[in-house]
Formats: sequence, structure tokens, C-alpha cells
Amino acid sequence: MKQFYNTTINKKGFTMVEAIVAIFIITTGIVGVLSLATQTISSATYSTDKLIAAYLAQEGIEIVRNIRDTNWLEGASSWTDGIDMTSDYGLDHLSLTFPDLICSLGPGNYLKFDGNFYNCTSGTDTKFKREITITQLGVDILNVSVQVEWQEKGKFHKVEAQENLYNWK
Repeated sequence: MKQFYNTTINKKGFTMVEAIVAIFIITTGIVGVLSLATQTISSATYSTDKLIAAYLAQEGIEIVRNIRDTNWLEGASSWTDGIDMTSDYGLDHLSLTFPDLICSLGPGNYLKFDGNFYNCTSGTDTKFKREITITQLGVDILNVSVQVEWQEKGKFHKVEAQENLYNWK
């Protein structure tokens, strides 16, 4: 009795090597897509924080402008009333008398958000710190410089804005 062995190879399924290569390609694709999604979310968060910081810096300038304009409207004796002159390192710097709106960059001096506004006295702590520095450049010129800082994922970020305000009245 003769036994015949089937010498044809059954080609209906995947070999082990083909299966491993297919799994590797699919895994690489999935990891790439997830990595891209993670980076996109991180970039969106950073962009949002930078936009908030830019608005907070602009608001700092607007606070000083509001003090100047209020002084004009109320007929104050000086256009810089409400801004106290102090001396620091031989330079003339001014400090504002609105501590609930202006925080220094010192440790723990985070801006708070009360649901509507950012301030220094009430609400939930945010990641942002704001410092407003005002330098008198002349009798009728104030330079307002605002720095907003925050930390995200171990990195420090900051946004700065600067503007000169004039006593043009």
C-alpha cells in the first residue's frame, strides 16, 4: 500500500511572519495617531493659556489707563492720583493702590478667578501671576509694563506687554 503525501502547501491563511508584520504596522499606526492627538491637545492647552495670559497683560495696562482717565473725569489734582511713587534701586517706579487687581510675582501670589473676573483677593487660585511695573519717563509720561507668568508641565512661560501713557489733557 502506497501512501501519498500531499505536497501542496495550503495557502489559505497567514503565516506567523505575515501576522507579526501586520500587527507591527497596525501598532505603529495607532501609536502615531495617539502621539499626534496628545501633542495636539497639549498645543491647544498651551495656546489657550497664552491667550489668557495676553488678555491678563492687556488688562493690567487697562487698569492703569482707567486710573488715569478716572482722575481726569473726576478733576483730581494730578493725573497720577491713586498711583503712589516709591523708589527702587535708584529708579522711579510707581505702585498702584488697587491690591485686589494687581499681584506681585512673589511665591504664592497667584491670580484668583471668582467665576467672572481675575483678582488677587477672592476666588479659586489659577496658574497665573501678574506684575505691573510703572516707570515715570517724564513729567507727562508713564511707561506701563505688565508681566504675566505661569507654569505648565514643569516649564515656565511668560507674556509681557508694555505701553506708554501720556498726560495729554
